[in-house]
Amino acid sequence: MKRLAALAATGAVVGSLLRYIVTLVIPHSDLHSWPWATFAVNVVGAFIIGVVAAMPRVMTNEQLRHFLVTGVLGGFTTFSALAVETIQLNGIVAWSYIAATFVAGVLATHIGTKVVSS
Repeated sequence: MKRLAALAATGAVVGSLLRYIVTLVIPHSDLHSWPWATFAVNVVGAFIIGVVAAMPRVMTNEQLRHFLVTGVLGGFTTFSALAVETIQLNGIVAWSYIAATFVAGVLATHIGTKVVSS
């Protein structure tokens, strides 16, 4: 149990650092504009989770799964930032952001699983 927690924590550090790099590359200075960095990490993370979920070698290996899925991808993607940024947006932009994130995320996960399966 402690080993799995350590693997997840180590992966979370890696994922969080990658997410931070994305925010440096795609800065979000206007709180009332589309948060492209958060949108990007959530969609890219969903795609990668789809890829990983379609890999039995990863999904059946508890250690690798905790490091990659729970840790790296859990640290990389962010629901909390999506929630805060949605509150900061107004009206139709907020609803569009929620819908686009959900649709693009589910589609990205589906595509990720198909990439591995083909």
